[in-house]
Amino acid sequence: MSDVRYPFTAIVGMPDLRLGLLLNAVSPAVGGVLVRGEKGTAKSTMVRALAGLLPTLAAVDGCRFACDPAAPDPQCPDGPHDRPSASERPAQLVELPVGVAEDRIVGSLDLERALAEGVKAYEPGLLAKAHRGVLYIDEVNLLQDHVVDLLLDAAAMGRSYVEREGVSVRHAARFLLVGTMNPEEGELRPQLLDRFGLTVEIAATRDPAERAEVVRRRLGYDADPAGFAARFAADEQALAERITAARELLPKVELTDVALRQITAVCAAFEVDGLRADIVMARTAVALAAWDGRTEVLEEDVRKAAQLALPHRRRRNPFDAPGLDEEQLDRTLEEHAQPQEPSESSEPSEPEESSEPEEPGGSGEAEGDGEGDGPEDDGPGPDGGPGGGPGGGPDGGGAPEPASGPEASAAEPDEPLQQPVPAQHPAPARESAPVAAGDPYRTKLFTVQGTGHGAQGRRSPAETTGGHTVRARRPQGALSRLHLTATLQAAAPHQAARGRTGRALVLRKDDFREQVRQGLESNLVLFVVDASGSMAARQRMTAVKGAVLSLLMDAYQRRDKIGMITFRGADAELALPPTSSVEVGAARLESLPTGGRTPLAAGLLRAHEVLRVERLRDPSRRPLLVVVTDGRATGGRDALARSQRAAGLFAAQGTASVVLDCESGPVRLGLARTLAGLLGGTAVSLDELRPEGVASLVRENRQDSRRENHRENRATTMRKAA
Repeated sequence: MSDVRYPFTAIVGMPDLRLGLLLNAVSPAVGGVLVRGEKGTAKSTMVRALAGLLPTLAAVDGCRFACDPAAPDPQCPDGPHDRPSASERPAQLVELPVGVAEDRIVGSLDLERALAEGVKAYEPGLLAKAHRGVLYIDEVNLLQDHVVDLLLDAAAMGRSYVEREGVSVRHAARFLLVGTMNPEEGELRPQLLDRFGLTVEIAATRDPAERAEVVRRRLGYDADPAGFAARFAADEQALAERITAARELLPKVELTDVALRQITAVCAAFEVDGLRADIVMARTAVALAAWDGRTEVLEEDVRKAAQLALPHRRRRNPFDAPGLDEEQLDRTLEEHAQPQEPSESSEPSEPEESSEPEEPGGSGEAEGDGEGDGPEDDGPGPDGGPGGGPGGGPDGGGAPEPASGPEASAAEPDEPLQQPVPAQHPAPARESAPVAAGDPYRTKLFTVQGTGHGAQGRRSPAETTGGHTVRARRPQGALSRLHLTATLQAAAPHQAARGRTGRALVLRKDDFREQVRQGLESNLVLFVVDASGSMAARQRMTAVKGAVLSLLMDAYQRRDKIGMITFRGADAELALPPTSSVEVGAARLESLPTGGRTPLAAGLLRAHEVLRVERLRDPSRRPLLVVVTDGRATGGRDALARSQRAAGLFAAQGTASVVLDCESGPVRLGLARTLAGLLGGTAVSLDELRPEGVASLVRENRQDSRRENHRENRATTMRKAA
């Protein structure tokens, strides 16, 4: 790989990403930029190219924290800096690897000096190295949540606080924060998204001419990096000078009262949580004005600032896609474009009051009720039209209901009501259109038994790199997390025999001990969903989809990977290969049709094969199988027996499993619970999935136990009396 960076000005297209990066270069107080886009869109290339445009900076010689000689940090651990010598150096580009540990970010005790010299010294981390430069996080959505929170805290405060291992250090950490991510690999939590100042969505161009130019330039760079960079040197120099000029102009830019009112009105209109969005929009609008060489913020600056700062802050739940209503934005800006605020402030309340009574007056409620009840009453419906036609009314009801209206009087003499009834019976056998999922809710926690060694998460117990230290042990391989106390205890009895004379300890390889930390891991949650005709009743499938959506939400919050297999008709389909993108799983679930036979065995065998492959790819990630079914199996003479044999494969491997029992009605066969027993797992009904449902079951069981104990005590008393 060449040491010559790809020129920033040679990148084709992506104006929003280009602008977002340049605004942060002008004003790092904007808060960084998160770049969301599909793979192969030059996200990383553009970020690395930006570092070459930043002005050189003067730094105190010998200072590991790059203090500015004109205003050195009074709390610098390498200070104080009195009349320091300084030298010019380029701005640093610090890249954060996905598997980085917390002590590598913030710094830690210098163990080499502590053990060799007996002194307590601080070893700076990546935040100190990135001070006054660029901190670049590729695949930020794959970092552990506490690491992302740590980085965003430092970026927001401009200072890093280190309190660990007996070391207490504070140092400046002001940097341009850039994160990139592919949403297909999983989302950041909304709380972390809000900490990024700007967000830019990018996608590869579909214009053949632009794509050809991208390929042409990339091939030219690969063939001769230095020569290619020289072609754009003049453009790079001009852009770097413009950044410097905008930085100098930034303090002179005025944010007028009208512009500030527009900013706050836009944030209020889009119902953004908190006030961080208002502050970020104000800083972005000021940076935009400085970038354009102006000293006053205009409406166009506010509009562009909203487009960059608000879309990712409008998510209300993890499955919402970022976005912004452009018409609402323009309308809000127009309403607050004039300085006469008092006369306008009272006007919006009137149309809001007048518009509210109109909503209940529509027919939406009646139509919604009719859709919910219709499919269950198709057969005996008295309407005469297919699917409980317009004559049936909103309740899909019987003959007495329509008799009170004029439409009913016209329908009574015709007597066609009983003729279409036989035609309604075959309808449920056909494929049903997808139905919407019910509202998600908090679910019962399902975990994998035992202690794992997987990636840090929030589900099952595991030995992890985070968590709390539970014990010490001899290193297994390379020493990664030194347990200092246990190491000193192991070495202390041998110091006299080893001839120790000074303060430094005499250590041997056998003295070292490493920490064993216990926390929670993330798992692979594989859903196997029955989409056959037995699940096709509208209300039933709505409840089932709502339950699966709730489990998907739970998997999102616990940082799990998920996969989804559906089975219907004659075979099973891998609807969603294992991924960290829970949003894709929710979309696939929403569009899931139902109908046909129930090939339960095919679904289980497909799940067994998927888990076999995933064990080879990621042996440390333990699976959790969630089978959503009523337990029925059709599609052959021995369909049920084949599904039971397939279930035995999971039990033999010790795969943790849960069966979500979807059986309903007064007569229940209990096949789902039988399947759970063969899997070696547990069965949970839809009612038991909710925490309140579980609590009520526990209360009922306690009451039954108390009644039984009361009967036994009473019987014992009577026997003794007799």
